[in-house]
Formats: sequence, structure tokens, C-alpha cells
Amino acid sequence: MASITTPPGHPAQNIALICARLKDLKLAVQAPDADLQEPVLVTEEGEKIQQSDAIARYVASVPGGVADLYPAASAAAIDGWLAAARTIEQAAAAWCQPTAAAASAEQRAAARSSLEASLAQLESALAGTAYLACGAAPTIADVAVLSSLLTLYKEVLGRDVQQQHAAVTSWLQACATQPHFAAVLGEVVLCQQPTSWAEPAAAADGGKKKKKKKGGAGGGEDGGSESAPSAQTSAANLEELDPEKAARKAAKLAEKAAKKAKAEAKAKAAAESKAAAAAAAAPTDGKKASKKAELEAKKAAEVAELQAWIDAARATPAGQKKQLPEEMPKGYAPKAVEAGWYEWWQQRGFFKPDLNSDKPPFVIVIPPPNVTGSLHIGHALTNAIEDTIVRWRRMSGYNTLWVPGTDHAGIATQTVVEKKIAREQGKTRHDLGREGFLQEVWKWVGEYGDRIFDQLRRLGSSVDWDRKAFTMDDNLSAAVKEAFVRLHEQGLIYRDNRLVNWCCKLRTAVSDIEVDYIDIPARTMMSVPGYDEPVEFGVLTSFAYPLEDGSGEIVVATTRVETMLGDTAVAVHPEDPRYAHLHGKHVVHPVNGRRIPIICDAELVDMSFGTGAVKITPAHDPNDFQTGKRHNLEFVNVFDDNGNINGNGTGQFAGQLRFKARVTVVDFLKEKGLFRGTLDNPMRLGLCSRSKDVIEPVLKPQWWVDCQQMAADGCAAVRDGRLEIIPKEFETTWFRWMENIRDWCVSRQLWWGHRIPAYYILLEDEPEEQRGNPGAPSELMDRWVVGRDEAAALAAAQERFPGRPVKIVQDEDVLDTWFSSGLFPFSVFQWPQQTPDLAKFYPTALLETGHDILFFWVARMVMMGMKLTGEVPFKQVFLHSLVRDAHGRKMSKSLGNVIDPINVIEGITLDGLYQTLLGGNLDPKEVEKAAAGQRADFPDGIEECGTDALRFALVAYTSQGRDINLDIKRVVSYRHWCNKLWNAIRFAMINLGPGFQPSEQLDVASFPFACKWVLSKLNGAVAAVVKGMEAYEFSQATSAIYSFWQYDLCDVFIELMKPVMALDDAAEGAAAQKQATRDTLWVCLEAGLRLLHPFMPFVTEELWQRLPRRPGQQQAASIMVADYPAPVEGWTNEAVEADMAYVLTVINKTRSLRADYELTTRQRPPMLLRCKDAGKAALLASCSTEITTLTTSESLQLLAEGEAAPAGCGVAIVDDLTTVYLSLSGVLDAAKELDKLGKREADASGRLEQLQKKVAQASYQERTPEDIKQADLERLVKLEAELESIKHHIADMQKLLAASA
Repeated sequence: MASITTPPGHPAQNIALICARLKDLKLAVQAPDADLQEPVLVTEEGEKIQQSDAIARYVASVPGGVADLYPAASAAAIDGWLAAARTIEQAAAAWCQPTAAAASAEQRAAARSSLEASLAQLESALAGTAYLACGAAPTIADVAVLSSLLTLYKEVLGRDVQQQHAAVTSWLQACATQPHFAAVLGEVVLCQQPTSWAEPAAAADGGKKKKKKKGGAGGGEDGGSESAPSAQTSAANLEELDPEKAARKAAKLAEKAAKKAKAEAKAKAAAESKAAAAAAAAPTDGKKASKKAELEAKKAAEVAELQAWIDAARATPAGQKKQLPEEMPKGYAPKAVEAGWYEWWQQRGFFKPDLNSDKPPFVIVIPPPNVTGSLHIGHALTNAIEDTIVRWRRMSGYNTLWVPGTDHAGIATQTVVEKKIAREQGKTRHDLGREGFLQEVWKWVGEYGDRIFDQLRRLGSSVDWDRKAFTMDDNLSAAVKEAFVRLHEQGLIYRDNRLVNWCCKLRTAVSDIEVDYIDIPARTMMSVPGYDEPVEFGVLTSFAYPLEDGSGEIVVATTRVETMLGDTAVAVHPEDPRYAHLHGKHVVHPVNGRRIPIICDAELVDMSFGTGAVKITPAHDPNDFQTGKRHNLEFVNVFDDNGNINGNGTGQFAGQLRFKARVTVVDFLKEKGLFRGTLDNPMRLGLCSRSKDVIEPVLKPQWWVDCQQMAADGCAAVRDGRLEIIPKEFETTWFRWMENIRDWCVSRQLWWGHRIPAYYILLEDEPEEQRGNPGAPSELMDRWVVGRDEAAALAAAQERFPGRPVKIVQDEDVLDTWFSSGLFPFSVFQWPQQTPDLAKFYPTALLETGHDILFFWVARMVMMGMKLTGEVPFKQVFLHSLVRDAHGRKMSKSLGNVIDPINVIEGITLDGLYQTLLGGNLDPKEVEKAAAGQRADFPDGIEECGTDALRFALVAYTSQGRDINLDIKRVVSYRHWCNKLWNAIRFAMINLGPGFQPSEQLDVASFPFACKWVLSKLNGAVAAVVKGMEAYEFSQATSAIYSFWQYDLCDVFIELMKPVMALDDAAEGAAAQKQATRDTLWVCLEAGLRLLHPFMPFVTEELWQRLPRRPGQQQAASIMVADYPAPVEGWTNEAVEADMAYVLTVINKTRSLRADYELTTRQRPPMLLRCKDAGKAALLASCSTEITTLTTSESLQLLAEGEAAPAGCGVAIVDDLTTVYLSLSGVLDAAKELDKLGKREADASGRLEQLQKKVAQASYQERTPEDIKQADLERLVKLEAELESIKHHIADMQKLLAASA
């Protein structure tokens, strides 16, 4: 029985119990646990589900009951209300016992603002409807929202609020009286106080229990009618409203609520500040408390303002354009910025291509993720790169199409569903039968198959959702069947009885490239799935076969002694004199008495290895298989599909596990006196990449694809340029694999997947024992026919056996998942039908994926695309690197370093990370190991970063040919950088002014020096980004963007704007200078945002929408369909850039000098420059304002030739012509500085002396590695330079001290 445990007073208990009654689910309620942060529901299977909304969804998904609590048609609206319920739940905790006592007054103020917004949203949504989300009947939306509100209505919200929100009150009372609700809630009596928001008694009394007073402060004059919705209003309830008006109203209400909360918090802060001032004479502790209260009040106001902004953004009706607050918020908030835009983009059709467009097409298909999966960091990298490319191409004038889809993932999905039915029903798939099991799989896919699509939306992926594909869709399944039939007709698909890679755990064959090989250096004990005890590998076991004539024995050696049960020969080298007398003789198998020939085979046998005699097991070893073919040996299979010993001449070992038999066979040989010992033996062991089980070579009749010519065609396409592989170094890998390709086994012993359209012919006039058994050794290879449907196959069978009674049976197996994936670039366009989509969009332009599936997927798409369509399916392949953790380790659940992108986007606590380890497949030891890894890497959890920062970091990391060591701190730094972009636009909006309109034409030649420079840098950045994108050098593109925004625009130009904008408009030339500067700023910001948009779609849209537009110019509705920037002729100015580079060198040297003397921004010494070059001196003089601004200097003086600098100056040499002086007289206390410098000198001298002694030792040169020597040499040089600098500063201070004496 499932059970639920909640924190005291938590609404999740009511949510779970009401839903359980509606679903006829038995649910045990555990005692409340005060240590819990979130409610926990434990399912019958032991799975832990946390948080109210997740618990509601789980209970709603349980089969049975009287109601559909989570109808698919209303799922989006229900999800919105579940989010709203969570918001109410969290805010109510500040007002309702037992948690209210822990809340501060500021926290309650913020919570009240949030609750008032939620009530306003509910009142609007419930007008004229009986239930939320689905007007006809209650859903989990009603249950969750009611449960979250109930304690508020019973304890906090008086008659004034109840009347003000009459629709909400009526709905709550009506729901509460329904039988399933009333059975849990009992009689619901609402608060009878006339006014609302009375401060909780326990809080008012410092946490002590106190009888609740009637009435209370807070009256509720404003009631909450001006509050904004806190979650997305359901689509059903918005149909009666004007969507645009609703959005504008919601935004305005939220803005008013934010301003109100801000004003209240400011008033409270002012009162507390006044009280603190009155208590100025009080003890220090009192002042600290007052200051703390003031800071808390300010923080509460900021929190309330931020929450109101987020609520307003989330309240945007789906598909409507978001209304931005009139006053730009002070800081960047990902939750608010990312809300609303994606739905608007999709609704406006920006993701869709135009079939009638004459623009050049740019088409890619998504690497279809497994339908079983959820988004991991590899998906995030793939989609960040692909969306960046697609958005860039769309803005660059291409007719773009990005096709999304998922793969049915045969083995993975079947495994998941088999575990599910075993857990829930105690049955196997064989108990259900094929059709019944497939119904369960489709049900599972229907429930969970779209999860990854929701996550792709979170990443901003601009895919065409109308064209989304699933490899089991009817049209894609038709393509699979057609491809199989055509390839079979061309003789490229054939049936053969060959060795396959058999996974006993999954009970299916897997392809060669789904086998991972590990090196076993010597005797090693390894864990194997299905075995309680470790299994020994890396051992060469020798045993003797007695000669048939009794004249002796022959000793053989093997690493798989259990396979001796299937031995059918012993091979020796024909030139080995040791065995010349045994040629043509036989040995006797000690288990079954089988007569085994001794054969000669120079191709197989190495006389120098082991005993020089080799046991031959043709049915279980690839080399022995070929030997068996050459010598026409018997093929004896001794394993069943589960990896147990079968009864095929295996005697007492029948029924044993294969690796159990490894031990018992040796014991048997010892008993018979045939055991001859063991030796350590290095070996390679093949493991199934999916199950990690040891691969067993097994002889089975299967369907195979002849890949030889198709692979040769794929190589030719790369060599002649029809297909380009990027990075180019992967071409070598491509050729090596394709030129050594083996035929591809496409049969899979599964039920979930594309059933093979092949049929076995049974002749009904033939004895049953002569018909053969399809899939078994008795199968007759000539009895197979292939057809597009059963009727076509039956006709082919009748044609093959005319006049005879035939019956056909379809192959039970399905095709390898990669077979359908190999068709994906054209099956998504309804091939083999000749559709407009296929004609317009195939071949595609690019295939972007990880290099780890170059052969799993890319090679097969190329081979099958060329063979079936006659064209290479894409022009380019870009292979990105693998993502590792910050330490370079592969992502692994057991290491605790697997990162869920949603946790990076939203942020997560350390405890939250730990919770992700529970309920999975890790054993307790692995959980603790993983938890230790989490504590080491994320001691404070993961900070909320937002989608834009995550995308930019992943793309910035992408350098061709290198794996990515992902450090979350770098993602966090990009989130802070987003805040810098935000502040740059805020600065612009202030300085551009409310009525600013950009000039239609720019006379750049007349612009100030700094304007010419930054426009030239913008041109260079645009060119660099486009060049990087064309070459798929993403790290170069992101570096160019970052450098322009950070170092050119924000660090230099915006700082240089400030003195310009401070000029008096009446001054000569000031107005023109200001206009030129404003125009330049607008151009840089507007073009800079377009430049950045493909990488950071959400924040750039939000900021771009705030910028004014040029008058009379046709404008794009969204930044994503605006033109991508291109270099502007006449803006590039190499001379100006060179001049500014020199000026910035002077500035940076001056800043370094200031840092050496540890000057603060308040210390503004006069600056002097000596320059021996007249041209450079004139440049420096003309840039005096720029230099003093960026160096925080009081003034700038250029020293004339022969003029001495004042005594006591700090000096920095810029180059052989230029020297900087900072006049420190009156700025620094020379005596104190000398004291500090003396200590620094002693410390540096000590460290230098210690290092010099170390490297002078004789043993150092002999024993120290070269890399350490190099590092020590670099440290030595740095220490010498540091000491020289300190001595230089000491001399300066001594001069200053002498001058002031």
C-alpha cells in the first residue's frame, strides 16, 4: 500500500487523500514529520515522490476510480494551476500555523502580496465556470488549489476578502461539500472575522502561544483586487476574454502589486530607519539590530517586487505577446525573462518554414532521443548547438526547418515496460501475450513519451512541432517496411545462420558496435548481471582430451572452459612435429562420448601459443565458426537464450548458468583426471553496451544487411566532397571503419519495434518434422518470403510452391532500432511517397550530433539514404564533443556528477541533488559514493542560472575535437553576465531618454573618437562571429560576442559615455556629440542583441523589445526573425582601432600601477605622461577625458621635453616612448607605504631564496620531472620580477618621503 508523510499542517495530505478517494486508491497516512521539507509519497514499489504537484499527478495516473483527474485535453491548463497551487502553498506558510511563527513580518508582507495576486487570478478564472481547467468536472487542479487555500480561508481571510473574491469563495464551498472532498475535509467553516490578514498570534507574541484576537491589522481595504495572476490562466477560461486586454491587464495589475509591496516595504524600512536614528545613543547591539531590520525590510521589498514581475510574466495567456513592465526591473531574473516568449514564438509560426519561399533552404533533423529518456546534459549540448545554428540561419535569410522527433528505442523501452508490469502486475510479457504487451508499451509511451519535448521547449529549441516524428508513427513505419522490402529485392538483405553477439540479460542479439570491449590484464574477478558471486576472467585453463585409441592424450587450453561442451574438433598446425602422428585421429569427449576429429589448420593455429593444440567450438567462437565452415564440422549450440546450458549433449551440466558451469566443468575435469592447470592470460572481454552483460557468441539464423558496397559508396561521397565531415580528423576514423565494415545483423528478439516483414512458409502437405522451425537450427533458409503485407507474402509463397497448400507465419523478431533511425532524414518527409516536403527539404543541409554515434547512426543514414534515395542525406556532418565533469571524468550516476540541465536552469539545493539519487538503480554504497561526489562538487547546491546562461556556456565550451569539461561555476558566471547585459540596456534606456528615436542615417566620419572606435569594433565582432559560425567554430564565435559586449561596449564605451552625457547642452557642440553618442549606443545595443540572439534567445528578445525603433523602417515582430547583423561598409577603421589600442595600453598600465599601490576609487591622483613621439603625444592629449575617466585620475598632464616629473611619483613604463607617472603626494602616507613594502620585500625575498635553494640541489636536476622544472622556472622568473617591482616602489616612496620632509 502506498503511504504519505508530510510536514505538520501541509496541504499535500489533503491533496493525496482526496485524489486517492476519487481514484479508489488505498493510501496510508504516516505521522507528520517536522524534519521534512517537502511531503513524500512512497508507492507500493518503494518509489519516492516529492512535492504536492508531483504527488497529485501520480495519484491521478493510477488506473481506476470514478474520475479522470488529469485529462490530456486539459493537461497544460492543469499544470498551470498546479504551479499556482505550489505558489499559494509556499506563501500560505507565512500566515498559517504551525509554520507562521517562523516567518518574519517582511516575509509575511511578501507572501501576502503573492497571495493577493493568486486570489485575483482565481477570481478572474472562476467567473462563470464551476471548476478550474475543465469546467465539467473537478480535476487535480481543483484539489490542489483548494487544499492550498483551505487553511487561509479558515484562519486568515475574513469576510471582506471572501466577499471581494466571491467566485473563489463559492467555488471552494461547493467543492468542499462534494462527497469525496467532504469525506477528507469534514465540515468546512470559513473564518468569520470581518477583516483579513490578522498577524498570526504566535508570531505577534514572539513565538509563544496566545489566544487569537478578533479582527486584526491589515484590514484589507485594497483586498487584492489590484494583484496580478501568479500562474498561467487556463486557456478554457480565457476564451471569453480579449487575450491582449487580459495580458495587459494582468501585467498592469502585477506592476501595481509590485509597486504597492515596494512602497509598503520602503515605508516600513523608513520607519525602522527613523527608529534606529532615534536610538543612536543606544548600545552597539541595538544599532546592529536596527540596521539588520532595515536591510531585511529592503530585501523583502525587493523580493515582493521580483515575485510580482515573475507572476505577471507567467500570467501571460499562452501564445500572446508578453507585456513588459513600464519601469524596467533593476536586475535580471531568468524566471520572469524566460516566461511567455516561447509560446508566442510558436503561436506566431516563427519556427515553421515556408513551402512557397524562394529563400535557400536550411534543414536539419534532430538526433531523435529515446522515448524512454529525459533530458540530460548531452541533449542540452546537442540542442543548444543546433538551435544556435538554426536561429542564426533563419536570421541570415534561410528558409529554415528543424524537425523534432523521438526514437522508439526498442531494447530500452521494452526493458522499462517489462519491469513496470512485473512490479505492478507481477507478470511477464509472455503472460500478457504479444498484443497485450504492446498495448502496455503504447500506454506507457502515451503517458511519458512527450516528456523530452517539454524539456526541449525549456531550452528554447525552435523546432517545427507540426512536423514532429516518432519512429513508430504510421508513415515512418511504412518507410521501414518499404526499405526492408527494397533492400531484400536488391539482394542486400539476406537470411543466414551465423554467429551473433547475444546478450543473455536482454535475450536479444546486438550489433558489433553495441559491444564495448574491456581489457583484462590477468586473472580478474568481475561482477556479471544475474550472478550473486563475481566471475573469474583472464584465466587460461588447460585440460586433456583422451585419444580414441587409448594411446595417449592431447592437451588444449581455453579462456571459456564451459564451451568445451560444444567442441567438435581439435586443431593442430600441419607443420607442428609434436602432433604429426595424430593427424586424422580422433579424441573422445569426456561428457557425452562425442567422437571428435583432430584436424590440421595453419590459418587458425599458432604453434607457439599454449600447447599448440586448439579446441574448436564452431557454434560459440567467431574464429572457430570460420574453421568449422572450412572443415565442414558439426555446429553444436550448448546455450539457451537465457545463458543457461541447454540439453544438447551437455550431460549433468544441463540447466546450469553458463558461468556456474565454468566452475563445475573444471571440477568434473579434475574428477576425471583431465585437468592440467591454469595460467593468467590477458584478454579482451565484450560487454553489451546496454546491459553490461558478457556477450556470448551464439549461432542463430538472422536477417543480415550486406554493407560492403553501401559503405564503399559512403567513402566515395566523403572523398569527392558530396559529404563533408567536421572536424576533418574524423574522416580517418570514418574510412577505417567503413572500409573494414562487416555485414549488419538487423534481427532483434524483441516485441517492441518494427516487426520484420518476412514470412516463413509452412507446407501443410509436408510432415511437421520436415518443415523446420523458424529461428531455430532446424530452420530451412529457402522457406522465407518478404512482402509489403501478408497478402503479398502469401502470393510470393504460392508462386514459389505452385499447387501446394501453403501457410505463412510472420517472423517474431523486430528490426534493430538503428534500422529505422537510419531512414530518419527522409522518412520524416513521408518517403517513399513523393511529398512536397520531400521535394523541398531533402536532402537536408546538416547533421549535427555527438561523435560517439558516428557509426551507430551517421554511417547508417548515409548508406541507407544513398541506396534508397540516390542522394547523400545531408551535405555536412558536424560532430560535437562529449560532456564530462569539471575534473574531466565521464558523467556517471555512481560518481554523483550527472547533471540534469533543468537543475542548472532552475537551481537546486544540495539536499535536492541528493534526493535525485534515491529511487534509482544505485545500491546503497553507490548512493553514498555519489552523495560524497555531490558534496565535493556542489557544496551549496547549484545556483539558478536560467536557460540562456546554460546554452551560452555549452556552446562556448564547444571546440572542435575536444571533450567538454563542464564546470557549473562557468555557467553561473554567464548568468551574472546576463545581468550585465540587462544593466547595459537599463543604462541605455535612461540615457537615450523617453522620446529618443535613432537617426535614420549615421555620419560616422563626423562622430567622436570613441564612437568611431566602438562601431569599428562592432563591425569586427560581426565578421568574426559569422566566420566562426560558418566554420562551426562556436568557441570563436562566442568569444567574439563576449569580447565585444564585455570589453568594448560595457567596460569602455559605456564608461566613456558618462562624461559626454553630463555635458551642458548649451555648450558648443555638446548637443551633436550627445546625439552621435546616443545613436552609437543604440546601434551597438540593437545589433549586439541580434548578434547574440541565436545563443541567448530569451534575454535578447526581452531586451530587444524594449529598444526604440528607427522611424519609417519596416520592423520585424521578433528579434528571431530580424536580420542577422552584417558588417557595414565604412565603419571599419583600422587607424582608429590602432589609436585606441595604444590609448587602452596606457590606461591598463595606469590601472596596474594603481593596483600596485592599492589605491581605492576615492583616491584620484593627478596623472602625468611623458611621450617622446609627437604624434602619439597629440593622440594622448586629445584623449585626456577618455584616459582620466578610465583611470580614475584627477587630471592628465603631458610633460614637455626635458620637463621633470614631480618628486614622489609612481612610475610605469608603457613602451620605449611612453611613461606614466602618478603623483602620490597627498594621496599616500609614504612612511606607512614603506613599512608595508618592506614586509612585502622580506616575504618575496624569502620565497625566492627558498626556491633558488631547491633548484640548486644536485638531486633536483636528476630526479625532477621536466614539467615541474618548467613550472619552477616560471615561478622563479615571476618572483624575481615581483621583487624588482617592490624595490622600484620602495625607491619611489623614499623619494616621496624626502620630498614631503
